[in-house]
Parts: sequence; structure tokens; C-alpha cells
Amino acid sequence: MEPERASLEMIAPDVETAIERARAELGVPEGDLEVEVLDEGDPDSGREARVRVLLPGSEPQPEDDVTAAAREVVSELLGHMEIEAEVRVRYQQATSAGEDPAVQMDIEGEDLGMLIGKRGETMAALEYIARLIMASKLDRWVNLNVDVGGYKKHREQQLRRLAQRMAQQVHQFGRPISLEPMPANERRIIHITLQDHAGVTTESSGEGDRRSVTIQPDLRR
Repeated sequence: MEPERASLEMIAPDVETAIERARAELGVPEGDLEVEVLDEGDPDSGREARVRVLLPGSEPQPEDDVTAAAREVVSELLGHMEIEAEVRVRYQQATSAGEDPAVQMDIEGEDLGMLIGKRGETMAALEYIARLIMASKLDRWVNLNVDVGGYKKHREQQLRRLAQRMAQQVHQFGRPISLEPMPANERRIIHITLQDHAGVTTESSGEGDRRSVTIQPDLRR
């Protein structure tokens, strides 16, 4: 099987914006990118564009013990679930100094809604089980992220837009807004999106599955 080239998928309101964001994230001129349009989007329905950009001439990264084990573990779990899908594995760039890069598992295929589950719950369970098995196999914890059909990336884009929209309302009317309960990783997206937003602050409250984010006017201003 031919090894995969370095690539990045990006979601944006239109194809041009998606390409520009990918170019900025990769830090390369647009002319050095090979673009594959996965979905042109539909402004009328609000469906965003989705593109995959390839780095021409980039050498495929060989699998090491960690990525090979991750591919094996996730593929076996999918086999037990009788789900046929393509499993791609790569390292994500570390988000902070001293942090090990995460192992990103991208699962692509047809009719994977069951694997995602309600609000991503089945996918989260798959990720958790895969992490436990990986820790047992390698005798150490591995930061393993599992995404199915680009669900996480798309959901992150939705949450960022929601956060900005609600923050504008809070700032305009001076009244706090509580969002629907969310898992910890989604609440973190809201907090990070608004951490530098002038005029509002965020806080999490509630217990367990009912924990949610409240966006409040920043009374210090």
C-alpha cells in the first residue's frame, strides 16, 4: 500500500478561506499546497466548505512503535464492532513547549454515524478504550485522539462560532448566557475561544453531565 503524504483537513465558510487558513497553519506559500476540495459547502444552508491540502514532495513519515500500535488497536476495535473503515494515523504538533505530540487517529468511511454516537459519545468511548489498551501494550500513557469523519473538527468550528455569537449578545445586552451542558473538551473550546474576548468572561458550573459554560459580562471594564 502506498504510504500517505503529509496532509491537513480544514473547514471554513468557503473554499478560499479554508485554503488560506490551511496555508497559515502550515506556514507555507499557497503555491506549495496541493488542494483537494472534499465539500464546496452551501452558503444557503450554512454547510461549510471542507478541503484537504497536501504538501507536494513531502516524505511520508514511517510508522514507529507508537503509531503502529495505535493503528493496530483501533483497527482491531473496529473489527470487533464489525465496522469497515479506513484508519489513518499521524502525530499532531504539540500545543505547548515540553508537551509530547498527540497521536491523531482519523477514521474515514461510509455510514459511520453509529461510531460517532449521540454528541460524539460512542467516539469518546472508543478513544478512552483505545487509550487504556495502548497504555497496557506500551506500559505508558499515550495521548491518543480519535476523530470519525472529521466530526471533532467540524464540532470545534461550530462551538467557536457559537461562542463568538453568544459573547456578542452578552456584551451588547449586558446579561449572562448559559450554554447547554457539554463534555470537558467542548467546554475548553469555549473558554479558549473567549479568553481574549473584550467585555466577557466565562466560567463552568454544574455537576457531572450537567456541567456547562456561562458567558458573563466582564464587570471589570
